[in-house]
Amino acid sequence: MDAAHGGALQLQQLPPTSSASSLSDSSFSYKENLIGALLAIFGHLVVSIALNLQKYCHIRLAGSKDPRAYFKTKTWWLGLFLMLLGELGVFASYAFAPLSLIVPLSAVSVIASAIIGIIFIKEKWKPKDFLRRYFLSFTGCGLAAVGTYLLVTFAPNSHEKMTGENITRHLVSWPFLLYTLVEIVLFCLLLYFYKEKNANSIVVILLLVALLGSMTVVTVKAVAGMLVLSIQGNLQLDYPIFYVMFVCMVATAVYQAAFLSQASQMYDSSLIASVGYILSTTVAVTAGAVFYLDFVGEDALHICMFALGCLIAFLGVFLITRNRKKFIPFEPYISMDAMPERDSREFFTPSIK
Repeated sequence: MDAAHGGALQLQQLPPTSSASSLSDSSFSYKENLIGALLAIFGHLVVSIALNLQKYCHIRLAGSKDPRAYFKTKTWWLGLFLMLLGELGVFASYAFAPLSLIVPLSAVSVIASAIIGIIFIKEKWKPKDFLRRYFLSFTGCGLAAVGTYLLVTFAPNSHEKMTGENITRHLVSWPFLLYTLVEIVLFCLLLYFYKEKNANSIVVILLLVALLGSMTVVTVKAVAGMLVLSIQGNLQLDYPIFYVMFVCMVATAVYQAAFLSQASQMYDSSLIASVGYILSTTVAVTAGAVFYLDFVGEDALHICMFALGCLIAFLGVFLITRNRKKFIPFEPYISMDAMPERDSREFFTPSIK
């Protein structure tokens, strides 16, 4: 009788034990999200500081009589070191948090660049003129910060070990195969119009960049996750899928940089930053939702709040980049076409005495 009563008591105690384990798993997933988000924010901040340091180095050398090349200065090398450190932090963040959380956090670099640009401005402004000039930047930084908070708070909690078996299973799943087919067809159409029909619209070029970038971040998460598991003792480097993902990561990153270089030659960097962030984030989050099933099991409220955070971050980045100064190409003070005909003939014809 007592044994039966004890067994029934043990059976009654099982549900609280299972709920406690699910609660601990949930807290662990939130901890991984937090680690990944902090790594990504740290990486983007450091990269933004590094780029501004290198820009400061180029400007200082251009305005001085220093004959040294830029790569012979300590400031430029410090910027390069910080850039590598920041990129390493962003790369590691993909191993801890879902792709849909890490990708939109690139807005942090835009916020940091805007703040650094305002702090290190050389001109003197009256408070009224300063606020009027940078009202859009302040508003954009605030909106981007609010959007980033919503992204971190309502990000998906899908945490799957990046083993070779799991990645291979996702790679051959029919949703991702269908998504890849649609992306390849769209990429080929855009490339045809860009190369053959001279469709040089910024949306066309940056959509090509976004399509390549979506594959880049998918492969980056796979490579980073397998490397972290290998460091923890669960070796994944003997799976062929690791090297397939690594080659795809490098190839898509190289072609992505090539299209970005072409866009920078035709359009202003502020426009590229805002449009590129919106397109790249949208396509990359979609790729993460299809490949890694980031939003499976999430309720509608979390998905809607996450989408709202993305929209607010998009608006903030747009306002920040809208207020940047436009690049004005160098124009000579004297043009040969504007030179009078008689003076130019006298200048180039030697006098015979």
